[in-house]
Amino acid sequence: MKIYKTNQRILIEEDNRVFVSSHTDWDAFVNRDDLYDSLVRETDQLQPVGGSDWLDSQPILAPIGSQEVWAAGVTYLRSKTARMEESQESGAATFYDKVYEAERPELFFKATAARTVGTNDFVRIRRDSTWDVPEPELALCLTASGKIVGYTIGNDMSSRSIEGENPLYLPQAKTFDRCAGLGPGIYVTPHPIPPETRIAMQIFRAGGVVFEGETRISQMKRQHPELVEFLFRECTFPQGVILMTGTCIVPNPDFTLRSGDEIRITIDHIGTLLNTVQ
Repeated sequence: MKIYKTNQRILIEEDNRVFVSSHTDWDAFVNRDDLYDSLVRETDQLQPVGGSDWLDSQPILAPIGSQEVWAAGVTYLRSKTARMEESQESGAATFYDKVYEAERPELFFKATAARTVGTNDFVRIRRDSTWDVPEPELALCLTASGKIVGYTIGNDMSSRSIEGENPLYLPQAKTFDRCAGLGPGIYVTPHPIPPETRIAMQIFRAGGVVFEGETRISQMKRQHPELVEFLFRECTFPQGVILMTGTCIVPNPDFTLRSGDEIRITIDHIGTLLNTVQ
């Protein structure tokens, strides 16, 4: 089952049937530990308004309200390797090796809702950066209690030239206007997403593919409950929170994004997040 946010309505999709929820408060709607069961009960009382074609015609927004977006770093081996590559000249390459092996994961604040965009919207690259990439990530949708009630797709836009200059510049490399893409909706399930779930990314430029790659979430070194436990140790999230879980798909060092590039991130069960570089 999936849920989507629009300007005025919350949509529920199940088996190619789309329902309009009677709820209008997104924060209260998603911040329920029994979200899946609540959706089942609600759709049993509703009539569908259309199917997937009708849903495609709707203006879908990023599936976020008052929630913060956080992110985990160096959770895949490829991410560790990429961070070591970009930090060679600064002498900080071994930092990431230590983070990968450490008990404590790397967690950082990524974005507010105001700096987050949905599918078919524009993301940005920093004007003071020379090396920029998207990072496709599975994102956990968490309630105030820390329960994982759903999953969405995250596009963690990153300025590698800035982070590579000095690891202390991570906030500038990660957080700026339109630095995060989320969507298209939230996949709500009573069970953990399967380890064999595939994450794939394609980047198009002038109509052609300039990069593509894929992985599976089973390649993650850290488990989702582990990341959640560390995030909630000393932070409270009254409306819940969205946690990006890291990337294993990183373009080669000679690649950087350009204005007009189209980024397509697809995750099994969830769908495709489409962003264009402004």
